[in-house]
Parts: sequence; C-alpha cells; structure tokens
Amino acid sequence: MATAAGAGAPTSAAGAGAAAWKRRRDALARTLESRRLPEGAAGSGERVPGAVAPEVMPFIRAADEVEPRNPRVAFLCRKYAYKKVQRMDPSSIQRGVRQFKTYMSIKLDQDDTQVLGNDAKEIQQFYKEYCADMSRISEKRNFEEMARYYQVASALYEVLRDVTNNKVDPEVKRCAEMIEEEGHHFKNYKYNIIPLNFPGSSEAILELSEISVAIDAISSIDGLPKPHMSPIRDLLDWLSLAFGFQKSNVENQREHMVLLLANISTRAAGQEGHPFADTVNELWKKILGNYESWCGYLHVSSSIRIKHNDTEQKKQQLKLLHIGLYLLIWGEMAKQLHEMVDGNYFHPPPGFEEEGSFLKNVIEPIFKVLKKEVQKSRGGTAGHSAWRNYDDLNELFWSEKCFKKLKNWPLDLTDFFYQDGCTARKPKTNFVEVRTFLHIFRSFNRMWMFFILAFQAMLIVSWSSSGSLSGITDGTVFRNVLSIFITAALLNFIKVTLDIVLTVQAWGSMEWTKIVRYLLKFVVAVAWIVILPLTYSSSLKNPSGAGKLINGWIGNWYNESIYNFAIVIYMVPDIFAALFFLLPCLQNAMERSNWHVIGLLMWWIQPRLYVGRGMHEDILSILKYVFFWAVLLISKLAFSFYVEISPLIVPTKFILDQEHGNYEWHQIFPFLPRNLGVVITIWAPILLVYFMDTQIWYAIFSTVFGGVSGALSHVGEIRTLGMLRARFKSMPEEAFGKCSVATHREQQRAHEKRSFFCVWNSFIHSLREEDLISDREKHILMAPSSSSNISVTQWPLFLLASKVPTALHMAMNAKEGDDHELIEKIKLDRDRYNAVIECYESLMIILDGLLIDYNDREIVSDIDKKVSTSMRNKTLLEDFQMAEIEKVNATLANLLQLMAKSEPTNGTADGKIVNALQDFMEIVTRDFMKDRQSILKDESERKQSFTNLNMNLIMDTSWREKFIRLHLLLTMKDAAMDVPINLDARRRITFFGNSLFMKMPKAPRVQDMISFSVLTPYYNEEVLYSSYELNRKNEDGISILFYLQKIYPDEWDNFLERVGVDPDDEETLKARMDDIRLWASFRGQTLARTVRGMMYYRQALKLQCHEDMINDQADLSGEEAAWSNAIADAKFTYIVSCQLYGMHKASKDPREKNLYENILNLMLTYPALRVAYIDEKEVHLPNGKIEKQYYSVLVKGDDEEIYRIRLPGKPTEIGEGKPNNQNHAIIFTRGEALQAIDMNQENYLEEAFKMRNLLDEFLITHGKSKPTILGVREHIFTGSVSSLAWFMSNQETSFVTIGQRVLANPLKVRFHYGHPDVFDRIFHLTRGGISKASKVINLSEDIFAGFNSTLRGGNVTHHEYIQLGKGRDVGMNQISNFEAKVANGNGEQTLCRDIYRLGHRFDFYRMLSLYFTTVGFYFNSMVAVLTVYVFLYGRLYLVLSGLEKSILQDPSIQNIKPFENALATQSVFQLGMLLVLPMMIEVGLEKGFGRALAEFIIMQLQLAPVFFTFHLGTKTHYYGRTILHGGAKYRATGRGFVVRHAKFAENYRMYSRSHFVKALELLILLVVYLAYGSSYRSSSLYLYVTISIWFLVFCWLFAPFVFNPSCFEWHKTVDDWIDWWKWMGNRGGIGLAPEQSWEAWWVSEHDHLKNATIRSLLMEFILSLRFLIYQYGIVYALSWLVIATALVSLKVVSLGREKFVTRLQLVFRILKGIVFLVLISLLALLFVAFDLTISDVGASILAFIPTGWFILLIAQLCGPMFRRLVIEPIRMLCCPCATGDACRGPCCAKFRQRTGVVLRKMGPWDSIQEMARMYEYTMGLLIFLPIAVLSWFPFVSEFQTRLLFNQAFSRGLQISRILAGQNRPTPRDVATSPNNHLITQG
Repeated sequence: MATAAGAGAPTSAAGAGAAAWKRRRDALARTLESRRLPEGAAGSGERVPGAVAPEVMPFIRAADEVEPRNPRVAFLCRKYAYKKVQRMDPSSIQRGVRQFKTYMSIKLDQDDTQVLGNDAKEIQQFYKEYCADMSRISEKRNFEEMARYYQVASALYEVLRDVTNNKVDPEVKRCAEMIEEEGHHFKNYKYNIIPLNFPGSSEAILELSEISVAIDAISSIDGLPKPHMSPIRDLLDWLSLAFGFQKSNVENQREHMVLLLANISTRAAGQEGHPFADTVNELWKKILGNYESWCGYLHVSSSIRIKHNDTEQKKQQLKLLHIGLYLLIWGEMAKQLHEMVDGNYFHPPPGFEEEGSFLKNVIEPIFKVLKKEVQKSRGGTAGHSAWRNYDDLNELFWSEKCFKKLKNWPLDLTDFFYQDGCTARKPKTNFVEVRTFLHIFRSFNRMWMFFILAFQAMLIVSWSSSGSLSGITDGTVFRNVLSIFITAALLNFIKVTLDIVLTVQAWGSMEWTKIVRYLLKFVVAVAWIVILPLTYSSSLKNPSGAGKLINGWIGNWYNESIYNFAIVIYMVPDIFAALFFLLPCLQNAMERSNWHVIGLLMWWIQPRLYVGRGMHEDILSILKYVFFWAVLLISKLAFSFYVEISPLIVPTKFILDQEHGNYEWHQIFPFLPRNLGVVITIWAPILLVYFMDTQIWYAIFSTVFGGVSGALSHVGEIRTLGMLRARFKSMPEEAFGKCSVATHREQQRAHEKRSFFCVWNSFIHSLREEDLISDREKHILMAPSSSSNISVTQWPLFLLASKVPTALHMAMNAKEGDDHELIEKIKLDRDRYNAVIECYESLMIILDGLLIDYNDREIVSDIDKKVSTSMRNKTLLEDFQMAEIEKVNATLANLLQLMAKSEPTNGTADGKIVNALQDFMEIVTRDFMKDRQSILKDESERKQSFTNLNMNLIMDTSWREKFIRLHLLLTMKDAAMDVPINLDARRRITFFGNSLFMKMPKAPRVQDMISFSVLTPYYNEEVLYSSYELNRKNEDGISILFYLQKIYPDEWDNFLERVGVDPDDEETLKARMDDIRLWASFRGQTLARTVRGMMYYRQALKLQCHEDMINDQADLSGEEAAWSNAIADAKFTYIVSCQLYGMHKASKDPREKNLYENILNLMLTYPALRVAYIDEKEVHLPNGKIEKQYYSVLVKGDDEEIYRIRLPGKPTEIGEGKPNNQNHAIIFTRGEALQAIDMNQENYLEEAFKMRNLLDEFLITHGKSKPTILGVREHIFTGSVSSLAWFMSNQETSFVTIGQRVLANPLKVRFHYGHPDVFDRIFHLTRGGISKASKVINLSEDIFAGFNSTLRGGNVTHHEYIQLGKGRDVGMNQISNFEAKVANGNGEQTLCRDIYRLGHRFDFYRMLSLYFTTVGFYFNSMVAVLTVYVFLYGRLYLVLSGLEKSILQDPSIQNIKPFENALATQSVFQLGMLLVLPMMIEVGLEKGFGRALAEFIIMQLQLAPVFFTFHLGTKTHYYGRTILHGGAKYRATGRGFVVRHAKFAENYRMYSRSHFVKALELLILLVVYLAYGSSYRSSSLYLYVTISIWFLVFCWLFAPFVFNPSCFEWHKTVDDWIDWWKWMGNRGGIGLAPEQSWEAWWVSEHDHLKNATIRSLLMEFILSLRFLIYQYGIVYALSWLVIATALVSLKVVSLGREKFVTRLQLVFRILKGIVFLVLISLLALLFVAFDLTISDVGASILAFIPTGWFILLIAQLCGPMFRRLVIEPIRMLCCPCATGDACRGPCCAKFRQRTGVVLRKMGPWDSIQEMARMYEYTMGLLIFLPIAVLSWFPFVSEFQTRLLFNQAFSRGLQISRILAGQNRPTPRDVATSPNNHLITQG
C-alpha cells in the first residue's frame, strides 16, 4: 500500500532516488566494463569480439570478481583468457580478435607483478578459501546469486588446472568435485520468467500451484516411445528429438506452454477427477481450432487423431503433444507424430535427426522463395503483379493441390512454388494488385451502382413536366425510371469485365470452378445488357429511331409487360440476398458450411475462399447500422435532388433548345449536337460533388451519433475538479467497488474504501514522481494511508479545503449561549463538521504519542475532558474564549510545521519544538480556557511541563503524514480547491474519476485474470537524451532543455523540489544531470518514456495482487512481496524489439553506443523488461567460405542472453522493417493477450489498474461473438507544444474517440489503426499474426491486422474507460510527412485483396461504412480537389468560347441563380472544415460545450482552416500518385521538439510538386477567368463563385510559411534567399543529394515515372493535355512559333555552356548576348510590323506558361515511355541470359547505361532541364516575393509568433525569448559537455 510522506518527503525521496540511481549506475558501469577491454590500453572501451566472447567472458568476469581479494589470481584468469583466444584463433582471422590480443597483451604486461612463492600454490590456496566462503554463505544467498559464485568457481578451477599443469592438490580436487556436484544446476543459470531448467531454484513463481501443475503435465512422458540417443524429461524434449527443433526454441516454447496452461487453469473449472482436463481442452481448441477449420474447408481428414477409447491421461498427453508441436513450428508434423506414437517406436523422419533440421529442411526453403520473390520487386518499385507477396504464397495452401505437392517426406518445396522445376514462376494467387483507380469501382461496385442509379432516377423525375417527386406516379415517368435496370446491367457488365481483366494473371493458379464462374458471370452480364434494352424498347408505346427498328425485330412476340418480367428475373438474386440479409445466422451457417451441396448453392453468389466467410453481424447490430445509413442516405439524396439537380433542369433545357452557341472562337466539341459541350461543362462538377458529398454527410451523421453514444456511455460526466469533488465520495462504493475490487465474497465498506484509497494514493504518488504535482499538492490530494482511531471518514484534503478556517471564523463570531446554533451551522456542511471532528481527534492522538511525561499527558487528558463536558452540556462558548481561537490555531499550525520538517532532530530543532508546544499549551490554558486554574496550578509547573517529548516519533513517516494533514486542515483556504494546477494532472484525475462510472466488467483476482504481453518495436529513435543533446543549441540559440523548461515551467519547479535542488545552484544542477536527463526524456517521444509507462502494468498488478491477498486474508508469513512479484511475472511480460541492438552493441559510433548503454540501463532499472533483437554472425564454413547467420535473441538484466534462435535469413530482407521487427520478437511474448505499443506512446499508473477489467472483455460476447481485438482510446500528449501540435492533437483525439466509437458501434467496421489495441494473442498467432509485412502493399501494416482479424471471423470492439498516451508530429514538415505516409498507405490499401474481399463480403451497409472510413475518405478528398479543376477548366472553356457571356446576357433566361450556385465549390472548404466538427463535439462532451465553442473560435483565429485545407492537398497528391505510379514508402517523420525554422529551399523541395505547382495552375485559371469575363460579369458574382478556390490557392501556396517559425524575420528571410539561390544554381546532379543541388532534386522528383506502367504514363499524358487549352483559346496563331523559338534559344545557350563555359568564357558571354539581342529584335518586330500590344503580351504569357509546362511534362514522360516501348524490348531480345525482364546482370546494366547516354546526347534534354530551371526560378520568386515584403514589417513576425505558439502563451511561455535565443548562460543552464553522460568514468 502506498504511504504518504510528510513535509520531509522531498529530501528523503530525493535521497532514496539518488541512491537507487547510484546503484543502477554502478551496476550498469560494471556490466559495460565487463564487456569492454581494460582501461589504459590503446583503444580502451572496445568490446570483446563476439566470435570469442562465449568462451572468454567467464574468465574475464571471474577476474573482475576476484580482483579486490587477490589481484594475482585475477591476472592469471586474464592470462588464461588470452591463451584461450590464441588457441581458438591463432591467425587472428575473425573480426576484432587481433585488436583484442594486442589490448590484452598490453594489459597483462602492465599487471604482471612479482609475487613471493609460485602461482600454483597461490591460486590453489585462494581456490580453497573461495570454496570455503561459498559453503558458509550458501544458506544465506538466493539461487541466482549462488549461480554467479558457482560460475566463478568453475572458471577458477579451469585456470587452476592450466597453471598447475593438471597437478592439482588432492584437497583442492575434492573441493572441485564437491563444487561440481553441488553446482551442476548453476552452470549457465539463465532463464526468462520460470527457472524450468533448475529444479533446485527457490523462485516463488515455481511455488504457484498452477505453475507446478502445468510443469507436471508436460513432464508426463509415460507411454511414449523412448529415443535411444538422448534422455528426455518432458514432451517438448521428445518433440525436439523427433523433428530436429533448435534447443533454444524448445526452451522458449516450454516456458511459453507452461505459462499458457497455468494462466488458463486458474479460470478453468476442470472435470471431476481430471482438474487439468478443461485447461488442456481449451488451449487445444484455441491453438488448433484454425487447423481443424482449414482441414474441413479443404475436405481432408485432420492429421490429429485422438481415439475416443483412449484414457483421459492419454488424450491429455496427445493434445499437449500437438500444442507443443504447433508452438515449436511457429517458434521456428502431425502425421509423423502419430506414426511414432501409435507404432511405439521412435524414428524421426529422414533428414530430421539433428538439431536445427526443421529449420534447414522446411523453413529455409520457404524463406528462400519469399526472398527471391521480394528481389523481383526491385525494392518495391516493380508492380505488384510482377512478384508474389506473402498473401500469394499463403493462399496456395487454400487449395487441395497443396497436398498433392507436399505428400512426400521430406518436403520438396521447389516444385510447390514453381512450375517446371525452377524456371517458370507461378502466377499470382486468387488476386492481382494492379495499379488502377478502377479498383475503387470494382471493390465497391454495389455502392457506385446505387449512387449512379439514384442519380439517373432523380434526373428522370426532375426532367419530367412536374419536376417533383410526385411526378413518379405518372406512368411515363415511372416507365422511364425503370430504365435504371438497363444501367444496372451495364454497370454489372463493366464490373464482371474488370474482374476478368484484373485477375487474368492469377488464372494459372486458380481452381477451374472459379474460372468457369468468371466466364459464366461474363456471359450472363452480356445477356442482360442485350435482353433488358430489347424488352425495354418493346415496352415503349411510341418508339422512335433504334427503338422502332428493334420493335420490328421482335414484333411477333411483342408484349408490354415483358420488361417487367425481365426486371423481376433480373432481381431474383437481389431478392434472395435481401432475405438472407434479414437472417444473418442462416447466412453465416451457409457460408461457413463445408458441405458440397451448400458450396454448390453458394458458388454463384461468391467465390469460395478460406477467409471472409460468416462475417455477418447479429440482427440487433444490423438494425443499428441500417438505421444509421438509411437516415443518412435519405438526407443525402433529398439534398442532391432539391439543391443540386432540380435547379439546373430548366437552364439545361434552354441551352439544349438553342441550335447554336454564340462561339467567339473554335468550338472544341463541334460533333456534339445541341450544345452538349456546354451542358457537360456545367454538369460535370455537379456530378463529382454528388458522388463526393456523401463523405460530408457521413462526417455530420457520425458526429451526431458519436456524440449521443458518448453521452450514453457517460463520457465527460466528470470533466472539472468541481464535478470530481461532487462525486468523489460515491467512488469507493458506487463506482470502484463495483468495477475494480476483485473479491470472492461481499466486502464491508471499510474494505472498499481501503482498496480505493490504496489505488488512489498510488495514483497521486505517481503524479508526484512524474513531477506533475508539487509536494503540497500531493498531500492535499492523497487520502491518509495509515489507519488511526478517528471516528469520521478521512477524505482527501481537497474535499475539505477551507472547511476548518470557516468553522473557526463562525466560532469567533458566535455569542455566549448560542452553542446549539453554532453546532447546527457547522453541521449544515457535513464535510465541515467532520473536518472539525478530525482536527480535534487528530490533535489528541498526536499529543498522546508525543508526550512521554505522565503529568503532561494528564494535563492534556484534563483539557480533553473539559472539552467533552462542555460539548455535552452545550456550554462551549461559556467555558472557552472563542475570540482567542485564531491565536490557538496559529500556534498549533506553527508547532505542526516544525514537527513536519524532515531534517534529523538535533538540539536546536528539539528546543524549537518544545518551545512551540509550550507556547501552544500556554495559550490554550491561559487565554483560551476560562477556568485555567483547574489545569495548571502555578507558574513553576507550567515552565517544567512539556519538555520530555518523543522525538523519534517525529521522524516516523506515518506520524509525519498526520502532522502535515492536520496542518493543512487548519490552514487550507479556498485556493486549494483548484489543486492540482497542472492541466495534465487535472485531465488524468478527472478522466480516472469519470471512467470508474463507465460500464466495464467486474475485475477478477489478479491470479485469475487473463495474462498478457506488451510488445514495442524500436528501431533507432532516442532512448534517453544525453546532456549534450539537451544543452546543444540550434541556430536560434535554443536548447531542448531550455525549451522544455519554458514549455513545462510548473513541472520543472516540481522536479527541482523533488530532488531538493535550488534552481540557482549551478554546481548542484550539474551533479544532478542524470535526473535532469530523465526529466527531459520523459517529456519527449523517447523509448524511456514508453518503457516507464508500460512497466506501470507490473506495478499495478503487484499492488492489486497484494490487495487480493488482504481481501482473501491469506497467511503468507511475510512473503507477500515475493508472491506478488511471482504472480505479476506470470501475468505480464514486456518485450521491446530493438532491431539494431546487436549492431549498436558492436558499433563505434558514439550515438549508437549511447543507445546501447541507455537500453541496457532500462533493463537494469526494470528487471522484468526483456529486449529482443536480430543478431548477425559470420560463420566459417568447412569449404572456407563465410556465411552470415541471423538469430532472434532475447536478453534481460545486464545483457544476459536467454534465448538465441536461428532464423532462416534476415527478416527485414523479405518485408517492411517495422512489422518484421515485431514478427521476429513475437515468439518471446507470453500470455493470452498482446498489446501492440509504438515507441511514441506512454501509459499511466491509474489506467494500468483497469487492465484487468479490459482483458475480461475477451470473455464477454459483443454482438455475434467475443472480441478478438479490444480497441482503446488515446490521449495525444503533444498538443501543448504549438498551435500545429494542437490541431494535430485535436484531429487525432477526435478520431480515436468519437470516430472509433462510431466505427465500433453502430457501424461495426472498426479495425486496428496502430493504436494501443489489445489482441487476442492466440487467435491471431494461429491466423497469420498481427503484422503483415509484404513490401509496399503492407506499408500501413497496422490496419491489415484489423482486416485480417475481421476476414477470419474476428470481432473488433472499442472501449473508452481506459486510455494511453501517444505522441504526434508537432512541426509542419513532420505532419506533412505523416499525412503523406498515411495517404501512401491508403493508396496501397485501395489495390489490396483485403479491401476487395471486405467490400464484397460485407453487406451493403457495412460496405458503405468500410468505404467512407478507409480509402473512400482519401478518394473523396481527391475528388473534391478534382472538382475544382473540372469547374475552372469548364469555366475557362465557357469564358474563352464566349458561351458564358451569351448565357448571362441572354434576356430569355430570367433566373441565372442556378448557374451561380451550381458548382458548390465551397465543398472543398467544407471538406477541410468538417474535420473540425467531430473535434468540437468530442471537446464539448469531455470539457463542456462552452469550452468547445471557445476552442473553435481560437482555432479559427489560429488559421486552423488553412492548416486542414493545406493537408487536403497533401492527401490528394500522395494518394493519387501512389495508385498511378506507386512509390509508397515509410517516411521518417521525426519525433523531436520542432521549434526550428525550416529554410525556404527545404519547404520548396517538399511542397513544390504536391502544392505549389497545383496552386499556381489554379491561380492562372482564376486570373484568366477574371480577365476574359470581366467585361460582362459582375465582380460580386466572380467573387461568390471563386472565393473558396482563392482560399485554396492561398493555403497551398503560403501555409508552409505561415506555420514556419521565424519565417517573417528579415535576417531569416535574407538567409533563406541566399540558401535557395545557391541551391538553384548548383549544377551537376550526379552524386549529389537533392538537398545540395536543384538538378539532383529535379531528377529525384521524377523517379516514380521510371517504374511507371504504360497505362499510368498514358494517363499522365492525357491529363497533361489540359494545358493546351490556353494556347487554343488565347493566342492560337503565334503560340507554337514562339515556343519553338524559346526552345531553340535554350538549346543554343545549353550547347554554348557545354562547349565554351570552361575555357572560352568570353565567347560564351558573347553568344548569350547575341541570343538576347535576337530575341529583343524579334519582339520589336512583332510590335512594329504586327501591331502587337501590351495586352497581347500579357495574354501570350498566360498561354505560354501552361504550354511550356506541358512540354516539360511530356519530356519527362517520353524517357520512361521510350524505354518501355523500345529499349526494353530490344534489351530482352539481345540479352544473352534469356531471363527476360528479370535480368539484373552486368550485360543488361551496361546496355541500359549506354542507351541512357545516347538518348541524353540525341534528345533536347539539356534544353528541357534549363527550361525547367527557368520555371522553378519563376515559381520560387512568385512565392518568395510576398514573404520578403511582409518581412519588412516587424509586427508580422510578432503576429506569427502569437499565432503559432498561442497554447504556450496561455500557459505562461515567453516564446519571444525562445525564438530570440538563449544567448546568455544562466544558473539554470547546465554543462554542455558531450562527455557528460549517465555513466561517468570510474
């Protein structure tokens, strides 16, 4: 139970913390030293080479251990280590061995000293003494410490034998034999959680009954055939020998299996007589259930054969064998297993006799296939159809063909994955990921059909004479509406055609039934597009044209109703689908059925796959999401009909009625009759908005539903401290007692309050440890932790603020005789009355404990009796002078303050306390009491009283707590009601209080809870900030530490108070640098912060386990701590997968060394932490070659290796880094649940207390089934850094709360989004894992875990009563990289098979939810931007042709308002702004709607619309580019504190193509539209139509600079200009980074085109044609002549530079002058001879700019297209390797290089490049000019600072000082030496 400290807590806590850190630092120093070479030698600090370390390290460790006792023996140990290395590698071939030998020889020369006697006697004597010491201490040491002693003794004996030449004294030999006999268990004593290999271990975890039962179960080997080669002790040893598994793999899975069995057994009831049977059955079903399902799907008999007539013991043994076999296979063969067991003869399969055989014969061949396929992807640049990913290979096992290929043993996987031996590659499996936007239609064809048919129907109805919905009752209109079925048939035909076209590359691996289905679907679709038009035509009464011709063909069987019959027949499948939709249980049963009859019936509906079966929800869930979408669709369609479609009908009819438009220039669409070109121009944007605005409706409805759902779930019921105080007293019984106390029987209120206060005090103590609150705030918030004889409940002091002072004031003003009235007034506030009672009783208890002398105690007793008598007689006001009570209060407060001090008592302090007590008693007896004579008889007695005090009591922590509490009760004012001051502490306290009232399962006992693991992937990020990093200043003079001190000023002050350091004491601050590093690291996005948070789970479990023991009244004889640790270890495991840990360990780079040491420090700080990493070793093969081998290694503590499992290869070579980093480490996780945590997340102790409740959700049915993923909400802790961080925090918070709340319920489409969700570990490990890792396609690996879980029958829920912290990007460029990464990921998701299958296997409404919450959001964002382009180019067409003028000025059109409203271009603005709507609702729920309104206004003032609109462009650009060309990749966003200024060149490189080019194109369109329509159009109309587009242009051009710190400071502007100009002028792109040269950047910007397909290149070409419309409309005649002249001029200059710039500079200058003069002459000629005007020049510029850009785009496309169409075919024909496109040999590399040089020489590439440079200069100048102008005005920079850092301002941050830099060192600044690290020398 946590205890509150007294006033002396800061110093004592600081001392304890310092001591703990010193111990860890010393341990870390020793650990690092043992792995380094001796100090003083050359190159000291280098580590022992890995090749010899296992053999050498025991002797070096022994030397370190014995050196303090006998340096000579230590020298002999090191000398023997040197000799051992010399024998192992005499030629020093292996890496680092030569240096090690040199260092060791130098060290040995230094340490070699002469000693009396000889070494043999010396070491033998020491050995006997050491063994004697061991025998004396063996009974006093724990098992692990004894293991270390025995290991040292073993190493000493080996050295002794070498020194004595095996002439060992008999007595020494007897000692050695005894040590060997007693210490055989201690050799290599290492284990993870359970010391299974050491039966003599005394670890408490082995004494847990469930652990011992599980060990006994797997140790039962009776009845199994015994191997002859080696003894076995359990089932896993038997399996290892049978199938050749690795030893370390067996040890790992042995512990894994024991923990699984033990943890499940605590919940399994057990059968009578077989208590362990239910446990084994449950685990067997969980692990092998998917295998049984797979066998049923393939209609093959399971290889698991358990006979019904076997005994229960035999059944259990067989099931455990199969469980162990599965785990061993997964960590690294059922038919062979049964053959051995049934035959009772041990005979491993051929080739599996040795350890590692399974890896070699089974795993490595599969890995090689995956590796070979990944190599074909060319680093992810090749198309997905060119290689097979993980899904393709996995789905090969979904066919019965796999058994035909794998029937022989051992397996031959070559023929399985390849056709015709190893030459021809097998095709894709079931699905082909082709880069095309058509996947959007194909995956969600039902949605597109619905919207297209609805649009057609609404258009027909509105086109009718009535124009209203009532017109559908008209027969003709209704018959026209029925034509939508013809459209439906056409769309279905398109979909079927796409299915065939996009999957044809997979037909080679498909079953013939699926191919037949595709072909039949195509035939039926063709039939319907013939039948329906024919029958519809026959139903027309007065057909014309083609209809009359068709009627003539079918005149013999003409019937008016035949079309209706055709519709009914066409609709039959949909009618049946609707019926099945209402019967989800039946539909699920049919889809999951493996009966051939059912399969035949379902064959037409959907292709048979192993996944995606039976995903339909229960009827209640269906009704909820159907209601959601029904209301939404009705609203959307009504809006579309009345606002978007109907108003345009009349103007459209008028335009169509006009015979010819009033064209002022050539008509682009002369072949279209009746002005259809104009109609298309007007309706195209409307159509795009119609398809896009459902996203807006979804945002509105999800916000409303999410808000209502949150309110019903009690979200935000406690959102202020006032609300917390109002409901705090009901928490122990009403909330906490129901949800968080685990008991077996009804408990009393006292137990409930005690348990609650225990958790509450631990929570508050953690806030103090995290420096979120001060010592005083901690005392105010904590409840008394020690029981005392107080008659009233002692609530935390923040509930009692000002209660006692108020009562004292009332007493002072009371009159004699008003005793009853005074007491009643005090009792009006029950808390006030209880506070008075507590004060008095606490004072009596303190005085009773403090006073030793009997007379003193009698005096106090008499006073107590006097008070009691006065209260009984109601004469308190008569017996006491209430006017003196304030003086009594002041003296008592002074006494308590003195006693609360933490310094050890001395004479001076004792005297002060005695004097204060005497003063208090004097005032009480002489001034306060009227009858003082009855207490003190005379003056001499008073002076001799109260001098003998119990000073030891003052130093007691529990008594000090009483002093502080009473002092605060007496002195606290109203200000204490606002405690804590820190906003984050307030948020956590209120959320914790609110969560207790939310619905959550009742928590089980810790021993009965579901066990779980946490897994954190880590790559190369910061672990712990070094002192150098903290104090290193950036270009503005800002250090991270200075920045953090200003961002978190209150937390910095709390930290200084906690460590007891004066902020002005510079020397002390330097000495506490270790603590400062931790303080800063816990405020950044560091691994240390994440690890601290996750280890709160273990701390919470230990405390809760202790509470369980108290509730159960268990008698553990003082071993509660050991049992709590053991149970916590069994229930919780934390693995950090540090991918590069092995490389960091061996690295010489200072930063990487620090990363290694910091991770090692974390393991020493948290002994339960485990680190997994991929280790690479070079092994010398017998043939002399060196082979790289890779291992998955688990270490703990001081880098002690626990498991080392060899891998088939490097995991990151066959997939994405992060998912494979998780996949290799997941074998080391334990438990039934797994929480995936990113390294930028954190946890809180108070939330860890609720983990038991959350895990119990796995046992509760949610909807149709129990959950497989538990969604958890997050708090974004980076929101206070800047306004950008605040925007991002609000956006992310709304998604993880209100967004995911709606996704989970009612929509049932929540997946996994990289947040702290909890997985059903066994479910996912047996169904593909939690991380798909295929290159590129699985870039967003997190969401694929959700897709996979749902497709395999899982259920994903969301729970908001628990939350974790998460950091997000805080700078503009960081955020842009993050948005680009997510958009890339969504582009790849659009192409993937998971989205396609979900889109087809979900019902219609869940399919809509899937679309609009995943890829649909990004597609609609792109459509919103595309709408702007279509609108402006349409307007450009109208204005240049003169048609807009003729329409607006036509007197026959009375109402032109529809044209003004038609395009709804504001939707672009709306789509960005609607992201704010969910934020506001969630803020309103959790903080109040007044606060939400205020935050909304502040966000507008801080230009939030600019931010969100800018990132609309980011999403659009990267999503569209990914689908067209690929290029998706992981983008490191950086997780540091961003207050630095990004240079203009950096921003230009980052946003040029994604935003600037597009914005300038829109700008030109707006200018042309304005210029050519101003003569007939009002400016208000222009502004009304284009205002949102102007806003979009501004956002895309200037948002990166508006949100760039110090962008408008003049000196920064000058520096940016110089930097950008230098970058633009740098030539020679070869070998230079894009950051160094414009040419290198320009080439890199077109890399995506090099690997583009012909289809995507053609699409780019078609899109580029839009730039020619300017030429066509403005200056058609002269345009191409001028462009040709410009190109010739550029080419001349380019050739001149190439020929003359190096040697003939003057000639080059003359050439440029001649070109310039020629151009000026031509321009003058045009002015004089052709009457050219200035306006003509302006018009020409408007035309030339787009045309020149068109030429650049075409030039960029020509290279890749020419290579694809010409060069590559020639290369394939000439390639001698005859391997086609797969050849990457030197022959083809040389061919490509030569052809590239030839093309560059032949083509006008240099001219194109110079032309591009000219454009870049122009764009840069246009963007830079406004920035330069604004930089002239100082107030602009001040306004920007206020804009960016408003949140920091509101928290007291002086950001102006930060941006100005910290130029003068202050006492708060600490050392900046880069060598001042956590581990100091020595």
